[in-house]
Amino acid sequence: MKTAESIKLSEIAAALAAHRPAKRPVNDRGHAAVALLLREGACSPEVLFIIRAIHDRDPWSGNIGFPGGRLNHNGESPMQAAERETFEELSLDLGQARHLGRLDDLYGAIMPVLVSCFVYQLQGPAELQPNHEIDTAFWCPLPKLLEPERHQQRTFFYRDEERAHPVVELLDPEQPLLWGITYRLLRNFFALCEHDFGSSEPLGLKDF
Repeated sequence: MKTAESIKLSEIAAALAAHRPAKRPVNDRGHAAVALLLREGACSPEVLFIIRAIHDRDPWSGNIGFPGGRLNHNGESPMQAAERETFEELSLDLGQARHLGRLDDLYGAIMPVLVSCFVYQLQGPAELQPNHEIDTAFWCPLPKLLEPERHQQRTFFYRDEERAHPVVELLDPEQPLLWGITYRLLRNFFALCEHDFGSSEPLGLKDF
């Protein structure tokens, strides 16, 4: 595996261009799509995260994630949904960005949803204007995500069931942790780029 300092956008783009993503059937699940957005930072590539606003009807309320949401019921493709939701949530037009590729689709275990993830590189400065669904948005250097001391195990409670999950502590202790399907998408992303991310234990389709 490569070192964190070796991450380059050119290599990320090459890895994604060569990847043939697994596109899984929706079956009786909902279908959501998200956008993993990259840019060239001062010292390394950076990835954009959002923290979703607190809302009783949002199953990902208050979580760190990527911009995105469910597909419309009008023949919208997953990629169109990722771009539409990014514009609605952040006023960011991905038509001006470079589409690098797609990660493997993932099923949620707790939520009955299939998530598709599309990767883009922003070519220039971007002014983010979060809407009411987003509490805040922030850029994170990719090497920071690979720092071993940020990776932990935490216990979560959902529907009276206790589950232990791998997490990444990116922000202050009072702030949300990165975990769940966003964690799994990042595992797949870094594996494509030949970087170790988090636990060496394999994550299956339904680990969380």
